[in-house]
Amino acid sequence: MTLTNKDLLARRNHAVPRGVATSTPVFADRAENAELWDVEGRRYVDFAGGIAVLNVGHRHPKVLEAVRAQLDRFTHTAFQVSAYEPYIALAEKLNALAPFEGPAKTIFFSTGGEATENAVKIARAATGRNGIIAFTGGFHGRTLLASAMTGKVKPYKAPFGTLPGEVYHLPFPDGEEVQVADTLRMLDFLFAADLPASSVAAIIIEPVQGEGGFRVAPTELLVALRRICDEHGIKLVADEVQSGFARTGRLFGIEHSGVQPDLVSVAKSMGGGLPLSGVIGRAELMDAVGPGGLGGTYGGAPLACAAGLAVLDIIRDEKLVERANTIGENLRRHIDRLHANRKLLPVSRARGLGAMIAFDILEEHDKPGVRAGAAAAICARACEKGLILLSCGTQGATIRILVPLTASDAIIDEGMNIIEQVLAESAA
Repeated sequence: MTLTNKDLLARRNHAVPRGVATSTPVFADRAENAELWDVEGRRYVDFAGGIAVLNVGHRHPKVLEAVRAQLDRFTHTAFQVSAYEPYIALAEKLNALAPFEGPAKTIFFSTGGEATENAVKIARAATGRNGIIAFTGGFHGRTLLASAMTGKVKPYKAPFGTLPGEVYHLPFPDGEEVQVADTLRMLDFLFAADLPASSVAAIIIEPVQGEGGFRVAPTELLVALRRICDEHGIKLVADEVQSGFARTGRLFGIEHSGVQPDLVSVAKSMGGGLPLSGVIGRAELMDAVGPGGLGGTYGGAPLACAAGLAVLDIIRDEKLVERANTIGENLRRHIDRLHANRKLLPVSRARGLGAMIAFDILEEHDKPGVRAGAAAAICARACEKGLILLSCGTQGATIRILVPLTASDAIIDEGMNIIEQVLAESAA
């Protein structure tokens, strides 16, 4: 029987709940680097990278080799039962690469939500406090505490009743309606009215907001948060789940600011396509939790740790940090050309860091107002033309680009040309 996208979509709708959304009607059959083929044999350029999971591309040979070698030895023991060297080796490498000075330790999990929640658990254990401060537009996962920290009601909070308490949100400075001074003033109000600084365990922030529209946290804000955390014994958590592992032109996005966090949540591209997440933190904080207080059956699974070790080697050997900056410059040139073309649907200039680049669909050329909800239609039309593309942003007007850092310039140009075609057709 020949599989078709239509038949699989019908089966999916019958067997899988609608709560897990799928952004394209494409069912994957195989993939290679920055290209994907569906079950009908149609080829797509992949600008989604599995939502920032594939910085080293689909099926990188070194990842496959490492996973196969581990597969021949054993697939699972549970680190909490019988530990294994790949887990320790990956932790050692990440400790040496941590974006802060001093001794570090690392623990592994499976998903980004686990990483952010466990960072909070560690901060609470280390401080003896409960309060958590996050930001509007931030995304930290879909589990209950992670949803509470996520700064967007629909679709992440609305239907789920009471979420874990003592989580507070500040407006994220977008440089337009909200400035850094506004955010810091609201923090002062929060400390004065609802949450004394002495009750705050952690402030969690994405160096570049993912779902929030690839908005970069201003260095001024990060410096101020570091100072405030130091003054009040609060732990600063950098959520690098989407921005980490060379995507922004640094190994970790927060390194652009020079600010050193206390804890770092990591996931996505760390596993090269296998489920792997973790928390890297200052050693004294990581040891605040007693034996048995952290972990998970599949956390730091052997195959995933083997893949993670290969990913770090690939980033180093193929100079993907530098490549991210080159890709970003190329994407910015393309987007700036789209921005200047009055025959296309109006778009903003590019924003982001490195190869973590996005742009907005605007109501009018050279005016700030975005066309709310417009990005989904652009992504759908791009998919029809052979490009897998994702939207984001609090108003659904942002197109984000997460092409693998191993993609060729020709593949990137091909994808951007499809975007230009879609914007031209949408304008007409």
